[in-house]
Amino acid sequence: MLRSALLYLSERKEIQKWIMANPLSRKSALRFVAGEHCGDAVEAARTLAASNISATIDFLGENVSRESEARATLEEYLGLLDRFDSSGVAAHVSIKLTALGLDISQKLCEDAVDRICSRAAEIGSFVRIDMEGSRYTQATIDVFKGALSRHGNVGMAIQAYLHRTAEDVETLLPLGGRFRLCKGAYKEPASVAFQAKSEVDASYVRLMKRLMTSGSYHALATHDPAILDEARSFARAQALPRTAFEFQMLYGIRRDIQAELARDWAMRVYIPYGTNWYPYLMRRLAERPANLWFVVSNLFR
Repeated sequence: MLRSALLYLSERKEIQKWIMANPLSRKSALRFVAGEHCGDAVEAARTLAASNISATIDFLGENVSRESEARATLEEYLGLLDRFDSSGVAAHVSIKLTALGLDISQKLCEDAVDRICSRAAEIGSFVRIDMEGSRYTQATIDVFKGALSRHGNVGMAIQAYLHRTAEDVETLLPLGGRFRLCKGAYKEPASVAFQAKSEVDASYVRLMKRLMTSGSYHALATHDPAILDEARSFARAQALPRTAFEFQMLYGIRRDIQAELARDWAMRVYIPYGTNWYPYLMRRLAERPANLWFVVSNLFR
């Protein structure tokens, strides 16, 4: 019930304006968002690197409705990659296709992805396409397949709660796809996605084991202690080396586990930045009630 309510609120523009105008809300958001500028995210990545933790950086934004907004997002990513190059910070970028104009024109979006992948390749970086709500799943896969055929440095997120994901994985693995496996953070109907946590967890573990033994380098994105234990036990049983896969977690969430994982495994943190933090924050609160209590407690300090 709480999760559904928070996901509903994440899409309400009138609530967004009120929350984003509240200085205390902005302060609380900084637990999960590195800052409003690319320099903030790059410095966060530099700090993590000192603890043997890698980073992928996301410029917050989605569902732009004007071509000028899509092009501004593209320029932001190109500037971010330039900042990697000039600062010596080795990080990846994560992109949302609706922020690059997918709702306006798939061609506009594809051209932007190509430019980001090309610039990332020049500096030895990697591009991960985030997966959004289920109405974008097929379009995201189509854009990813096209980008993968033209660039070798691109991967895609997949969502364990979608019924279709297992079949998608089998279709895409032979193409050389590299995936970030997550549970899924959008409100979806039962016809599209598993609803019970036990079903989502079971799907995640099945997909996780398939990816870990596929021979390609994939990312396991989860904060679930039971699944993390299962992954580590499975990796040891399969004698998988540290270089076979990586764990991924979100900026500001379970920093203790991030540090623990980084001692023995490849660990990467997803670092978001930008002014459009409201939808991202609400989805993080929906995923883990402890995050909500953190924000609420800060509102009264």
